[in-house]
Amino acid sequence: MNGHMGVRHGTALLVGAVLGPGMLVLPHLAAAAAGPASVLAWAGMLALSVPVALTFAALGARYPGGGGVAAVVGLAFGRHAAAVTGWWFYGAVPIGTVAGALVGGQYVEACLGVNATVAACLILAAAFAANAAGLRTSGGLQIGFVALLVALLATAVITAAPHADPASFTPFAPYGPAGVAGAAGVLMFAFVGWEAASHLSAEFADRRGLLRATVVTLAVIGVLYAGVSVTSVAVLGADMSAVPLTDMLQLGLGPAARPVTGVVAVLLTFGAVNTYIAGASRLGAALAADGALPRWFARGGAPGRTPYRSLGLVLVLSVPVLVAAVDLDVLMRATSACLAAVTSAGVAAAVRMLPRGRHRTVAVVGTGMSLLGLAFCGVYLLVPAVLGAVAIAALHVKPRRSYKIGL
Repeated sequence: MNGHMGVRHGTALLVGAVLGPGMLVLPHLAAAAAGPASVLAWAGMLALSVPVALTFAALGARYPGGGGVAAVVGLAFGRHAAAVTGWWFYGAVPIGTVAGALVGGQYVEACLGVNATVAACLILAAAFAANAAGLRTSGGLQIGFVALLVALLATAVITAAPHADPASFTPFAPYGPAGVAGAAGVLMFAFVGWEAASHLSAEFADRRGLLRATVVTLAVIGVLYAGVSVTSVAVLGADMSAVPLTDMLQLGLGPAARPVTGVVAVLLTFGAVNTYIAGASRLGAALAADGALPRWFARGGAPGRTPYRSLGLVLVLSVPVLVAAVDLDVLMRATSACLAAVTSAGVAAAVRMLPRGRHRTVAVVGTGMSLLGLAFCGVYLLVPAVLGAVAIAALHVKPRRSYKIGL
């Protein structure tokens, strides 16, 4: 085996793939949808994560070094399915990056007094400029961002917990089961990313290390999410503000926590937005090389080069999303629907590719639970449906002339 990654490094990367700055605002959005019963939606999504995470770990161990979910889906179901899956992720990025930037913007406005939209535009501009200049967030820096977010969440929970009030949980379910389902739909944003395990396996010195890293990550995510979901409601109530982490930290540490939280939010959201834009620009070039986008966009997709054309397309797609962005909840639900579709396709592919036995059984369970989670996205499933139709149409468009791609 040529890998060199240990369990600690692998755990850090997996935690980073699942845990993102969306956690800065999701407690508020989930509580707005379901009231205190949002804790049930958090618990349900954690239960869903177990078979999904273990399935991707098993898939990665059997097919190490895969090219991501779209490649796995392509092996299982063919070129068209791979293109649709790739488009689901590619189409989610302009929506998700704008949502992420607006999350940072909300915290900047609440903590530092700068208009949220202006702050979001500055975060997006900085991330696109960094990618155009060829700057990438290093693996070490990404791990640093993850550690910072974990520390922020843990500090908020620990310092605010003494102020919990059991009365905050009554009435428990003011919006009934439909509210819990609605909360689960937006929370899908916080429970995707497990597919990273499917292409980390080759980096492990011991393939069993991937399973251990996945189990440790599940424990870390479970503790953090349970702590944040319960404590935020217990301390702030279901009518919490749009910046619950700031309020929890200020309650536990005092007013000095507010400006610090604003700065940390900018760092976290910039790091996430920068990384997703970089990944999407390369995915766009790969889709173009496979014929799922016009081949003109494939230029610059080779390692070490910057795919300026694909990067420009991501920028063009992001502008109307930012202009039309009037509701962060809508953006996060649309992104969740796309990413939930990617996850569902990945575990369904695992059912076909894994041998008979406990791994396939876990994959079957994971597929069923993923499809249930996908159903919670409701009307927002129109977004991946439209993207899938575009992907199929793009595959059937014959280019008028062949392009010489400089890769």
